[in-house]
Amino acid sequence: MVVVTIVGILAGIAMVQVKNMQRKARETALMDNLHQMRKAIDNFYADKQRFPASLDELVPDYLRKIPPDPITDQTDWETIVETPDPDAPQETDEFGSPAAPGVIDVKSKAPGNTLNGTPYNEL
Repeated sequence: MVVVTIVGILAGIAMVQVKNMQRKARETALMDNLHQMRKAIDNFYADKQRFPASLDELVPDYLRKIPPDPITDQTDWETIVETPDPDAPQETDEFGSPAAPGVIDVKSKAPGNTLNGTPYNEL
């Protein structure tokens, strides 16, 4: 009876750990996806001296495809668009038209917090 109780307790602890490991893997994948998209935005800017108008502009030259958010399983990322400085000279595109603001950062739209308490939208 004692052995069965000990095995039951250990099995319960193992189940909790497996559940946390799956969540930890999703959080790690989320941070990696954010890192890769931010790196692609930086590379786009380095090549074209402007930010992309949308994340779709990064495909296929900088990303193979827009990765899904591993927490929500959707590709709807929150994009942070640059805010032009009203005192700075107006940038223009190659045709002389005012340059449109571009995506400077990307964040997750997943609700909730990571295992360490950081909100997903602050990663």
